[in-house]
Amino acid sequence: MKQLIQKPLFLAVLSGLLLALSWPTYGFPLLIFFAFIPLLFAEKKLRKKSPKVKLKILTHAYCTFVIWNAITTWWLYYASGFGMFFAVLVNALLMSILFLLYHLVSKRISQKLSLLFFLFLWISFEKFHLIWDFSWPWLNLGHVFADFPQWIQWYEFTGAFGGSLWVLSVNLIGFYLISKQATTSIQEIIKAIFPRLALLIAIPIVASLWMFSNYEIKGKTKEVIVLQPNVDPYTEKYDTPNFAITKGLLQQADSLVTENTEFIIAPETVLAESVPFDQFYNSPSRYLMINYLRAHPKAQLLWGIDTYNFIYDKENLSSSSNVFRDGIWVDFYNAALFINNQPDFQKYYKSKLVVGIENLPYKSVLEPLLGNVMLDLGGTISTKTTQEQRSVFIANDGTKVAPIICYESVYGEYVTDYVQHGAQFLAIITNDAWWDKSQGHKQHLTFATMRAIETRRDIARSANTGISAFINQKGEIVSRTNYGEKKALLGKVHLNSKMTFYVQHGDFIAYFSVFSLVLLSTYILFKKTRQRAY
Repeated sequence: MKQLIQKPLFLAVLSGLLLALSWPTYGFPLLIFFAFIPLLFAEKKLRKKSPKVKLKILTHAYCTFVIWNAITTWWLYYASGFGMFFAVLVNALLMSILFLLYHLVSKRISQKLSLLFFLFLWISFEKFHLIWDFSWPWLNLGHVFADFPQWIQWYEFTGAFGGSLWVLSVNLIGFYLISKQATTSIQEIIKAIFPRLALLIAIPIVASLWMFSNYEIKGKTKEVIVLQPNVDPYTEKYDTPNFAITKGLLQQADSLVTENTEFIIAPETVLAESVPFDQFYNSPSRYLMINYLRAHPKAQLLWGIDTYNFIYDKENLSSSSNVFRDGIWVDFYNAALFINNQPDFQKYYKSKLVVGIENLPYKSVLEPLLGNVMLDLGGTISTKTTQEQRSVFIANDGTKVAPIICYESVYGEYVTDYVQHGAQFLAIITNDAWWDKSQGHKQHLTFATMRAIETRRDIARSANTGISAFINQKGEIVSRTNYGEKKALLGKVHLNSKMTFYVQHGDFIAYFSVFSLVLLSTYILFKKTRQRAY
């Protein structure tokens, strides 16, 4: 065993396994606090070997991050084989480049500063991964605790970046303390270091457990039904007319609806016949809904729809508009509808899109180059149309609900925009059937618990299929369905109008990290230039 620990490749593999085995929903998150330490020691050992050391460090880091990405997100294969390989290989490469940058910097400045550089660099990367066109923040470190909401109640102040900061700090402090030990005995190192690391891990958990036990759920309640129709998204969903889908959903709701039911929530793109918005307005589906609402005066419908609009005037084009034929363009929408007793319906367009499936990143550059290649690879060159601002749906009595569509629920600060616009509870509508009975739909559900804590808002989650659920302001799953189950779920949500610190200030940890990274990088460059001058 002692000989294995001396081998950089073993250390790199060990880091990858520790990262993967800490991840929800099968893993145990305490492992994450030690996951980077073996890789950091591998870099330290390789640094002493001058021939092709940069390439060796890049490949060892790539080994670590491919293992992590592959074990935790392999389920993307069910939706797109190309998408899975692209996400795993490219994301691992980006992470490996970060580690190579840390190596290059560590040779020029002190160990303390180089570790601080790595901390700021990684958090800045996580923030960048939230906002660029190839956004894929699934493996941001703060998400590792999603299945343990009792440990992260303080996310209402820090958001998930507080978790990233916590994980990185413990790893880097642990590496620093171990590397300063005179002894090489594993037993002696554990005896000297473990109590201090245990304290760094335990204090935030104890504080969170205290917050969890003392937090009181706020707000008056509303009765809600979430529907899980369990429709096959590859065939049945797109082959069934909206009228038949609507009739089936309302029959599901009938099994639970009461005179106090105010919201009936159905999944993302559950109306998938793809008719234009103007045709839907006068469609049999909408009249069926209106008649149902007349029979249940308090009820209001929040449903997903796949729809589009034709554009005939060039002045009305957006960057996401698609050519239909000469002189005609089309905007495609993954939208949420809110229908009540008002003459018109409210709508919201999904605005965080799945890369390669709902949008082509850097479309103006890549579309002329790729042509139909993306179609051949299972993706699309048609881009969904989004909206710049988050909007909330306003109920008959003034209650405000956030219509969060699928992938949007992975983005913490993004969700706070709904709350800043007055949302008193969150409705997540999604379609998690793409990933079969894998960890994908389970991870997606647990990420919602973080959004509940960050905003202190109850969540009503409607999935087709996947797991539909009610989640309270503490991040607890109050009730839920099972994967592959056709079911309606009745529950209550609390209305909260109080803004948490995180809602007010967003990803301030990430912004501070970006600012600090710029300052530290400037210092490193200045120091290098000055050394050359002398």
